[in-house]
Amino acid sequence: MILSNFIALFNLPAGLWKKFILLAFAFFFITAGLDHFTNREFYLSIMPPPFPLHLEAVLISGFFEILGGFGLLIPKLRKFAAWGLLALLISVYPANIYMALNPDEFIQYPVILLYFRLALQFIAFYWAYILTTEPFNPSTN
Repeated sequence: MILSNFIALFNLPAGLWKKFILLAFAFFFITAGLDHFTNREFYLSIMPPPFPLHLEAVLISGFFEILGGFGLLIPKLRKFAAWGLLALLISVYPANIYMALNPDEFIQYPVILLYFRLALQFIAFYWAYILTTEPFNPSTN
């Protein structure tokens, strides 16, 4: 009863795997966004030096990660939030490239992990994209 009310309220997609992807993505972005405010130094350290406004970019990206994560949970905003998160993922990709190309500045991470993170980003791109599609945005009629 409670679970079916939850599913109805959030208009979750059919299928366990689709529900998992949606909720996991929302949880990931909400927590990652919050981390931008509590762990600023890490995010500042991965900003490519030529980019301007490092602190502002970290805080703005964190804010939009939180907003996008919650947006995924609101059926009428889900598609828009997913497109926004896809754009955000693309816009922060240079930070991941910077980490991989400058492993000497991130000695706490194995080099293979820095490159693996680049590949994982493409999975995140795909997940954000599929959250814009009809199976993840069932009609509210």
